Amino acid sequence: MDISDKATQQEELAREEALRQIRLPENPAATSLLYCVDCGARIPKRRRLAVPGCTRCVGCQAYQEIGYP
Repeated sequence: MDISDKATQQEELAREEALRQIRLPENPAATSLLYCVDCGARIPKRRRLAVPGCTRCVGCQAYQEIGYP
């Protein structure tokens, strides 16, 4: 095994560890916020289940991603 193979192996291990740390929990709704961090509106349960870890309501998330003038 040469140095290139060792570097590739280390990179693969680091990638696997990073993926392991971001895998979804058993109950994804538990990690989502109940209220939007921007406007304070309640985030519907269906959104929290569909988008694990969400912190914004649909409107505020759209504004965050698209950004209206």
